[in-house]
Amino acid sequence: MKEAYGRVALLGLGLVASSMAHAIRRAGLAGEIVGTAKSGESREITRELGFCDIVTDTLADAVEGADLVVLAMPVGVMGAVACEIGPHLKPGATLTDVGSVKRAVIEAVTPHVPEGVHFIPGHPLAGTEHSGPRSGFAELFENRWCILLPASGTDPDALARLKEFWRGMGANVEEMDVDHHDLVLAVTSHCPHLIAYTMVGVADDLRRVTD
Repeated sequence: MKEAYGRVALLGLGLVASSMAHAIRRAGLAGEIVGTAKSGESREITRELGFCDIVTDTLADAVEGADLVVLAMPVGVMGAVACEIGPHLKPGATLTDVGSVKRAVIEAVTPHVPEGVHFIPGHPLAGTEHSGPRSGFAELFENRWCILLPASGTDPDALARLKEFWRGMGANVEEMDVDHHDLVLAVTSHCPHLIAYTMVGVADDLRRVTD
């Protein structure tokens, strides 16, 4: 697979980020993978496992010179992280995230994105019950959907590059606007409850028929 980015910075080293690192390395999608996390234990485990070429102790060091920066921490802190890394982002770099709730992330992150940096929110629909840097594996995104939510006016070359990057990790890529995304996720998150309620109704109907 053709290299998509020279240097990729993963901010957060949990299941999704560690799986990205494994998938990037397997497909040869980056010349260098840099990772960091708030947790010193996560950083040490990552160094031990070796799925990042460089593990830094600070966000600023991680994003320095990065062509792609991935926010892979809880959505509630993404705005603060974007504020901290903003001055250190390379002109022409792409900033993306892997959070599940998009409007809150977009509103928190966008004010801190410098001119010349392309912010393209993302949401890979992939996961397991496990967490942490030991839980990652290269196949996590294979035949899974990754939703990208480019704002109007997003640089088409930056968007095309990010799409190919996700496809290189095995994902199917779809574009959505933020309102459609959040509506779809709100509905699907309630599916188990709707199915349960329906089954209760079906069972009650069967009981009446068979009594």
